[in-house]
Amino acid sequence: MNKPYQTYQQNSVQTASPGELTLMLYNGCIKFIKVAKKSIENKDIEAKNTNIQKAQNIISELMVTLNLDTDVSKQIIPLYDYVYHRLVHANTQNDVEVLDEVQGLVEEFRDTWKEVIKLNRQQKVSGVN
Repeated sequence: MNKPYQTYQQNSVQTASPGELTLMLYNGCIKFIKVAKKSIENKDIEAKNTNIQKAQNIISELMVTLNLDTDVSKQIIPLYDYVYHRLVHANTQNDVEVLDEVQGLVEEFRDTWKEVIKLNRQQKVSGVN
């Protein structure tokens, strides 16, 4: 039954632009943080740990894919590093408040990235490079 959905998801990832893939990573990270918060509330430590580690893996992936030749990337890397370490803290301390903080930061990254994609599309449509 899940086969059509899995196929759709796989095709979405395979046909996405690099910008859209980054957006998917942000959304995935937010999803895993939300599941981890619910897991803490439900005292499901294994699920909390698994989902925080998934969020950490996404932040790590975002860090290693940055082009460090740009000033923006050099400014973002310490923010990603902060988020990563806060996730570690939240995991070891079962701290929902820290997860709220981190979720807010990742949502800001995502929302900013959405604007970048939107502006990029507008420039392509208007022929500005």
